[in-house]
Amino acid sequence: MKLRKISLLLIPLAAIIVSVAVWGPEALARYRDRGILNQIRNLEAESGTEGYRYSLSSNEKLYILSRCLNNQIQPQSDQNAMTWGEGVNLDYEGLTGIYAMVVNRKDSAGQEIPQEQGIELCNNALEELKELGIIPASVRPLRENAYSAVMYSAIDVPEPRNNVLVWKLSLKSGKQNADRENRLLDAYVDADTGKMYEFYVRIQASSWEDIDADGIIKTWAEYMGLDEPREYESTNPLSETTPYFKKYLFSGMEEGNTVVTVGFYDGIHELFLKISR
Repeated sequence: MKLRKISLLLIPLAAIIVSVAVWGPEALARYRDRGILNQIRNLEAESGTEGYRYSLSSNEKLYILSRCLNNQIQPQSDQNAMTWGEGVNLDYEGLTGIYAMVVNRKDSAGQEIPQEQGIELCNNALEELKELGIIPASVRPLRENAYSAVMYSAIDVPEPRNNVLVWKLSLKSGKQNADRENRLLDAYVDADTGKMYEFYVRIQASSWEDIDADGIIKTWAEYMGLDEPREYESTNPLSETTPYFKKYLFSGMEEGNTVVTVGFYDGIHELFLKISR
């Protein structure tokens, strides 16, 4: 009798278990959907505009820019490139060679920037170099109406993630700018860090003996975040258009090195620090 009662009790229990096994997952899914569907939620995500940027060391950036300036391979002339409209992307596949300098109107986040920002960035770098004693304090700040500023992408074409954004600043040629004394003539400035890679400047120094090339390169290397400079021993005396210069080596990428030159044009009192090209 007891066994019969137990059997009768087990039948409804088995039916409940079967029902839960069949319809339970579907009901649970509908419950979870009600908590997700038609709801607005905020999720933290990485910025897509910065995702393609590859972190380069100061030595690597210097090396890439040096090779690009050496080659000066561009898909078209600067004059034509200046006419690009908004929203034009760089076509890496269309470039030839290993390194290329390409006119670029946008920063690392894809935002278009006016040349006034490049001039302001260069002025900040100029003041910093003056404070460090690399450039004389007498050099005048840049005025917007006297300078042109163009942004370039220096690209390692086979590895386009290896690229450096730089501003090229140049004193405009014109009668109003005939006085070049104590003026910055040309410079390349990093668009991301604001550091000045290269400059040509008219100064009041009377001779090469007044220039402490070793002191300039050491202070500049620390300012740029580079490793210790090494003196370039096998320098060709005919490699420059002035006899007053000194060359230094910095480690680059893989087995390559970057040559940086500190020099002086005696007749026009022009001091320069340049990446070899």
